[in-house]
Amino acid sequence: MTGSTPWWHPERHADLRQGLLARARIDAAIRLWMAERDFLVVDPPGLQRSPGNETHLHAFATTMIGNDGAGQAMYFHTSPEFTMKKLLAAGEERIASLQHVWRNRERSALHHPEFTMLEWYRAGEPYDAIIADTLAIIRLAAETTGIKQFEFRRRTCDPRAEAERVSVADAFRQFADIDLLATMNEEGVPDGEMLADQMLAQGMSVPEDRSWSYLFSLILMDRVEPNLGNGRVTVLDRYPACEAALARRVPDDRRVSERFEVYACGVELANGFGELTDAAEQRRRFEAEMEEKARLYGERYPIDEDFLAALDFMPDASGVALGFDRLVMLATGAQRLEAILWAPVAE
Repeated sequence: MTGSTPWWHPERHADLRQGLLARARIDAAIRLWMAERDFLVVDPPGLQRSPGNETHLHAFATTMIGNDGAGQAMYFHTSPEFTMKKLLAAGEERIASLQHVWRNRERSALHHPEFTMLEWYRAGEPYDAIIADTLAIIRLAAETTGIKQFEFRRRTCDPRAEAERVSVADAFRQFADIDLLATMNEEGVPDGEMLADQMLAQGMSVPEDRSWSYLFSLILMDRVEPNLGNGRVTVLDRYPACEAALARRVPDDRRVSERFEVYACGVELANGFGELTDAAEQRRRFEAEMEEKARLYGERYPIDEDFLAALDFMPDASGVALGFDRLVMLATGAQRLEAILWAPVAE
């Protein structure tokens, strides 16, 4: 069937149905895996006062009308993170969520404005434990469908092979010949001009916007990410602290943090942290992120004061968010997200 045929047409649905049934099996397998490890699956509300405070995340906004007719600005969450951390503060120790989230300005073969996120947390357990969970979930999806290797855009990845683990700094050095840590001071404050100078020395074009974060993202997308998750899964670890607003710093180097991302076939599957619990530091980071958002996009989101208050009660924890739809896509051999969605958002 052609792409112009509506998704609900019986013939088109029949073409997609095997992938959708596989999606249901992976969903069930993950829920069982979580239950066997004493994770409690929770159900955070999608409507929030703040959708998150990261520079490049864009939310859908709405108005909630009270009984008195007064309106209050609300947002569909970009992640259930704030609510789940409040539950950790309340005393829960192992929690998971498998539910829809919303992100605006995102639609492509790998992006959809409404998608399903698997997010889970371990209180009092180390960063490495949540990385091990993530790799196990990826293998579980492959085992559920029986696929031997992931394939996407002529790249392949064996989900059963031992994953490689590489720091962001080492990946930038290997694939872009950039000394990333040399562009920050000892406290991790970055210098965009220093990074631009290195890019020019490597023959890269440098845009007019020379903010460090923007240049970092360009190099990551153009030079680094295409080389990750080829042959085997890659854990990209130890992100610069200025690129990890919700993660604590590593003990041995204040320039980097306990943040990781997981890739297969060049596709980012998961983003996890050793969680920051310092409310004052978290406020500073949120405010800096919103200043940059205002500079780039002319908008900012409110800070969830209730979330900051809860951090005083939150235990040390590790957590991760995994793109469930992307995992299903790779585990079924699909080449776009909409091939494994029960119904896409209408255009």
